[in-house]
Amino acid sequence: MTLSTGDETAASAVPVPAQVFPDYRVTSLIVACAIFMEQLDATVLATALPTMARDFRVGAPSMSIAMTVYLLALAILIPASGAVAERFGIKRVFNTSIAVFVLGSIACSFAGSLPAMVAARLLQGTGGAMMAPIGRLIVLRTVERRHLVSAMSWTLIPAFLGPLMGPPLGGFIVTYLDWHWIFYINVPIGMLGYWLVRRYILEIPAGAQPVRFDLAGFVLCGISLGSLLFGFEMIGQGNALARALVLIAVGGTAGLAYLSHARRCRNPLLDLSLLQIGSFRLSVIAGSLMRVTQGAQPFLLPLMFQIGFGLSAVRSGELVLATTLGAIVMRSVTPGLLRRVGFRRGMLVNGVLSSLGYAVCALFRPDWTFALMFGLLFCCGAFMSFQFAAYNTVAYEAVPTERVSAASSMYTTLQQLMLSVGICAGALVLKLSMGVSGHAEPRLPDFSIAFVVVSLISLSSIRWHLRFAADAGHELSGHRRAG
Repeated sequence: MTLSTGDETAASAVPVPAQVFPDYRVTSLIVACAIFMEQLDATVLATALPTMARDFRVGAPSMSIAMTVYLLALAILIPASGAVAERFGIKRVFNTSIAVFVLGSIACSFAGSLPAMVAARLLQGTGGAMMAPIGRLIVLRTVERRHLVSAMSWTLIPAFLGPLMGPPLGGFIVTYLDWHWIFYINVPIGMLGYWLVRRYILEIPAGAQPVRFDLAGFVLCGISLGSLLFGFEMIGQGNALARALVLIAVGGTAGLAYLSHARRCRNPLLDLSLLQIGSFRLSVIAGSLMRVTQGAQPFLLPLMFQIGFGLSAVRSGELVLATTLGAIVMRSVTPGLLRRVGFRRGMLVNGVLSSLGYAVCALFRPDWTFALMFGLLFCCGAFMSFQFAAYNTVAYEAVPTERVSAASSMYTTLQQLMLSVGICAGALVLKLSMGVSGHAEPRLPDFSIAFVVVSLISLSSIRWHLRFAADAGHELSGHRRAG
């Protein structure tokens, strides 16, 4: 049996012995667990920072670096994941990344000072940076095309679970246990994941002719992504505006330098020529716009419920988790829906529903019933789950097999960046609204404006959905057979 890409003539077949071909659900869930750890640790420290600051004897604001250094490691190293995997072997690098992540978690749990925590988080982020893109690459290389939609839906769930469960889980652990347990929980999960990968994931050989690593591109990408990430975050927090603008300018300049470099380089770190593939380019653009809204939502909702409504952290967490439940339920019906309506129509209609769903959050008020808000957020999570499952699958429809690793690295890099931009966009609009209205703390109208603005950003993706071919992804969804 052979796996093939959407372009049969350009792709090179990857033979997989039928007798050892794994159940795609097993592969997807193993990858999903690894991605869950990486996503969870991006936000789990949020509610634990004050307690950790007291133990480290530093101010609480100083602890923000423990979160940003992790995101920085992700932003810098994700672009290199594809090249590293192709050179040293996909399965080997994936398992090594899990081991490094677990070691970083153990180091975090033993950290006795802020510098030690920053170093440990950097090590942890180094492992986490490889898990998501290489995990997606494993799914693309080992799952039959007819199961690809279902497999991608499974691996999408951690993108919702991790960021949303992080803050309430961190608060629970700090309240009833100790902040060290935030990192202890990664150890058994990581050890189990390491064994499962060795036991159930197929051996995927390294490239026959590994290309020379693009060191110049790696440096330029690292400077660009790191500077942009920190710059956007500083603007969102409303701190050191001049310094933030300098960072953004540096990031933009480095980004332009990389574009020039990529045009001259034979094997660039991020292969921009992939954007010439229609389905990949449209999925990147439309998905980036939608991810701004998805990134802002975990930031805005808890603040609105706790500051605007006066709810407890636990009650707020219960409401926010409604979106995760919606995403999980939608996972089981996504393949059937895509088979019935197709990718283009599904993304077009559901894209509008996803945007309007979060726009409705602007109308939430304290006198609304818990059940009503929970139900609406459940629908929001379901809509977004369908949308990203469609993006993450149709993006690779026409990508040749030998370019899948490069496509996965590029797609995951932009995904991580746009989720971070979403958080910054939500914070920035909130700050601007507070400044115009003269509020020292955000009030309900400020939150309403922020939800409307980020929803309009995702709604602008409609024009890109219309540009998808009418038969986009039909081979993956089976829509032609249904029609």
